[in-house]
Amino acid sequence: MPAISTFYGIIVYMYFMDNKQHKLAHIHAKYQGDEVVVSIPEGDVLEGSIPPQKMKLLQAWIEIHKDELVADWELAVSGEQPYKIEPLR
Repeated sequence: MPAISTFYGIIVYMYFMDNKQHKLAHIHAKYQGDEVVVSIPEGDVLEGSIPPQKMKLLQAWIEIHKDELVADWELAVSGEQPYKIEPLR
């Protein structure tokens, strides 16, 4: 499970071959002890939660990088290593 970005204490992961779990393109984000699964490129919460202010940052990051996230998803579901994505600054 490679981390593809880290910003403001949020660590964003994309699992290899994870299309069976949710069927939709998605990322996993962890903040402290919380985890959320978010669809890409929409930014809808599929499962879990993180604090609201961190969720807003995550959704802004998804909006900025949606094309890169979709490209990384295609790599991940084919078993390839997704690329790192610039953090939110």
